Amino acid sequence: MTLRVLVVEDDREIRSMMQSSLAVEGFQVATAVSVSEAKALLHNLLPDVVVLDLGLPDGDGIELVHEVRKHHSLPILVVSARHQESQKIQLLDAGADDYLIKPFSVGELLARIRVALRHRGTAISPALTIHELDGLRIDLNLRLVQLDGVPLHLTPTEFKLLARLVRNAGRVVTHRQLLTDVWGPDFSDHTHYLRLYMGQLRAKIERDPAEPRHLLTEAGVGYRLAAD
Repeated sequence: MTLRVLVVEDDREIRSMMQSSLAVEGFQVATAVSVSEAKALLHNLLPDVVVLDLGLPDGDGIELVHEVRKHHSLPILVVSARHQESQKIQLLDAGADDYLIKPFSVGELLARIRVALRHRGTAISPALTIHELDGLRIDLNLRLVQLDGVPLHLTPTEFKLLARLVRNAGRVVTHRQLLTDVWGPDFSDHTHYLRLYMGQLRAKIERDPAEPRHLLTEAGVGYRLAAD
């Protein structure tokens, strides 16, 4: 089951970071930059969890907390640079499940989301972060890729693509899923991006790129990272 996350954040860099980090974890991610946009998405998307910044251009995030609680019991995780205790109490009393102070690590964000979902009866395990097979080692937490003990240099996009496949090692990930999660929904039909980057990845991590051992093509469907 793919869980849907609505990220409400007007800072482009933070929003992009959260979107890409959640996507490689296997979440379906939608984003909003304002209270009004978030309200529209809330009723159309029906997310499983909301990650909410407070300082939005058309109002305060607490307005959205009240809106969600009128109709839904889904988890709300507030992320904010505001650290006053009174602010936290006000948000928690309004119905937020947790309060995360900026700056925060991706690992903590994901752990808080798992806890919030578990409290609502949806238990999810931490995603796979280490992959090892036939001399290839990928450690997503350390952002380290090695072949026969030798570190490989991957571009940020190559790493995001490989990370998305690691999260689903042994299972096929469709072209559309990869394009949407790595490049964004506007690129869901740009299959030439995948061909280019998969070729670059194979040139780096395969002993024989013409006969790949790790990055396998599922013709007409997508790609799969071999698990055995």
